[in-house]
Amino acid sequence: MSEREIDVAIIGGGPAGMAAAVAAREANGRVVVIDEGLAPGGQIWRDKLGVAARGQAAQWKSRLLASGAELFASTSVVDVRRRENGFSVIAERSGEPLTFQARAIVLATGARERFLPFPGWTLPNVVGVGGAQALLKSGLNVQGKRIVIAGAGPLLLPVAASLSSAGADLVLVAEQTPWSSLAAYSLSLWRTPMMIAQAVRLRASFARTRYASGTWVTRANGDGSVRSVTVTNGRKTREIQCDLLCVAFGLVGNTELARLLGCQTRSGAVIVDDEQATSIWGVFCAGEPTGIGGVDLSLVEGTIAGAVAMGRGVSPALRRRRERMRSYAARLESAFALRPEVSALATPDTIVCRCEDVRMADLERSWSSRQAKLYTRAGMGACQGRICGAALECLMGWRPDSVRPPIQPARLSTMLDAGRASQSPSGAT
Repeated sequence: MSEREIDVAIIGGGPAGMAAAVAAREANGRVVVIDEGLAPGGQIWRDKLGVAARGQAAQWKSRLLASGAELFASTSVVDVRRRENGFSVIAERSGEPLTFQARAIVLATGARERFLPFPGWTLPNVVGVGGAQALLKSGLNVQGKRIVIAGAGPLLLPVAASLSSAGADLVLVAEQTPWSSLAAYSLSLWRTPMMIAQAVRLRASFARTRYASGTWVTRANGDGSVRSVTVTNGRKTREIQCDLLCVAFGLVGNTELARLLGCQTRSGAVIVDDEQATSIWGVFCAGEPTGIGGVDLSLVEGTIAGAVAMGRGVSPALRRRRERMRSYAARLESAFALRPEVSALATPDTIVCRCEDVRMADLERSWSSRQAKLYTRAGMGACQGRICGAALECLMGWRPDSVRPPIQPARLSTMLDAGRASQSPSGAT
């Protein structure tokens, strides 16, 4: 097993991880960035096939490259273990095990989409909103395809704009949030006119498509693939023909590594102090795992986390900027809160755990998530509850179960090597 000593291990190469790496390197730290992607940027700044990054994304990628931080792309972290003087970060790249002995860790693990089950959601060509954006960046041809976007959150706008610009026949954008909440949220943005301008620009890019607030999907219809979608506003229901249905109900922070380390969480987010430090000494967290807040907040939190991880202070101005952005994030969360109806779409026959084909009727509300695993294997499949876990929390009120390594699928040889390394005299298990 390859092993190296470093100052700071940054797990995640999105905006928060990039900013943390730059700040830690500016403090002369030995820094590695470990990321599953092919290149830094995360999903939000993922390069489109054959198109170079521009604007803010290009600037931060250049800063990361120039900083001297070492990037381990296409690398999965499978376990993190506390040692006497820091942490052992166990990773795997191309089937080969890697171990980093780090004095401090910055968790910048980003977020994933929240899927809520409804009849037909497992049909082919029903995908996540962010998933559709990733497919488009990878070269998916949507020219002339009838597409419906539905769900919750501001991500619907940029994805709709991207699909429309790529030649899709965008039929409908259905936002479950009522118009009154959207209007109140828009009025609250008077301190951030750039946000208003961005929203207006995105909406103009698909101006011919109806944007229906207070409307949500109830069923995807089709046989071998989705052919239509049924939507409602609570008063009227209609069926819309489509070739591709993109649905997601906001984002959920990736907190598995934080919970594995024992970091305290609240309402699905990692608790951090004014220094971005978690409840575990030497572990910092930045970006979406601390609460969904967008790119700009992730960059500020990552900068603070990277600097403090190296023992360097940060300016009061940067802290004030973070608080302003957190205030914006709180308004965002309140405005796009899920309505009760979308958590009650699943019928008894609806599959709620796709990996193990567990249906709604197989579950009892009185159970815990652990009991659901034991009785039905819900959450025991390939995704290890990353999809159904957040859904069942909304549907059943179940708290997330405990986390055990490996965090990601790994070769048995990697875990065996990690076990032998942890028993060496250099540190405790």
